[in-house]
Amino acid sequence: MAHNPHDTLPGVFTADTLPGDSRQARQQARRQLIAEAVMAEGAVRIEDLTARFGISLMTAHRDIDEMVERGLLHKSRGVVSATSTSLVESSDIYRATRQLEEKQAIAEVAASYLEPGQALFLDDSTTVFQLVRQLYAKAPLTVITNSLTLMNELRNGRDITLMGLGGQYHPWCNAFMGRMTREEIASLRADIFFVSMSAIVDDAVFHQSAETVETKRAMFESAQKRILLMDHTKFGRRALHRFADLREFDVVIVNQGTPLPLLRRMQDNGVNVVVAPIKRAAGSPE
Repeated sequence: MAHNPHDTLPGVFTADTLPGDSRQARQQARRQLIAEAVMAEGAVRIEDLTARFGISLMTAHRDIDEMVERGLLHKSRGVVSATSTSLVESSDIYRATRQLEEKQAIAEVAASYLEPGQALFLDDSTTVFQLVRQLYAKAPLTVITNSLTLMNELRNGRDITLMGLGGQYHPWCNAFMGRMTREEIASLRADIFFVSMSAIVDDAVFHQSAETVETKRAMFESAQKRILLMDHTKFGRRALHRFADLREFDVVIVNQGTPLPLLRRMQDNGVNVVVAPIKRAAGSPE
C-alpha cells in the first residue's frame, strides 16, 4: 500500500532534514521524494509541492522539469502528474526503490548459477542491477550490458571485463537500445543472460516497450542459458508487448511470498521455478 507523502516516515528524510551539506545529494534525494509523492497520488499541484518540501516555486519547477525531461513526470497548467501507467514503464529512479528486499534475495540466488570465467549478458533492469555486488566473489567474469547504470557501477571492478553496448541512449531507463545495440549483441555469445521484465501474463513475460523487448530478445538469442528474475508483484501487472513463455527460460527465480497457486501453476506447466528466501533481521515483522 502506498504511503501518504504528507506523513513523516521513519528513515525518510525531508528536504529540510537531509544529512550532510552536499547540494547535489540533497537535490537528488528531494527529486526522488517528489517523484514518489506524485506517483503515490497520481497528480499534485506544484504549489502544494513547494509547501510540502519547503522549496521555492522556481526550485519546484526546476526539479520537475528535470524529471519531465527524463520521462518520469508530466507537467501541465500548474499540475504535475505521473507518466507511469499500466502501459508505460516508470523511470529507473522510481523502479530502483521498489521491492528492494525481494530483488536482493532473488539476485543472491541468481548468483549461485555463476562460475568464474563466464561471459554474461546483464539487462538494464533494476532487479538484475542487484547482482552487481555478487559478481566479485565469482570473478573473473566478462559482463556485457546496455545499461549505463551498470557500466558506471562496474567500470573499476577488479577482475571484471566490462563490455558496454552502444546505440541510441534512452534516459528513462539509462540504457542503450535500438538497431545498433542489437547488431552488437548478435556478434557476441554469452554463457548466461540474466533478465527481468515488467509483467507475467498467461504464463508469458511482457514489457511496455517494444524496443526493450527487441533488445532483450537479442541477448536471449545470443546466450546459452537464460535466467529470469521476477518478484511477486510482476504477477499482478499487465504490459503490452510479449517477450517469451516462462518455459523458454532455463530458470525462473521468484521471491518468497509469491502465492502458492502461482508457484504450482508454473511447476505444473513445466517451468523450472526457484524460490528465493527473504532474510529478515531478528525481531523484524514477518
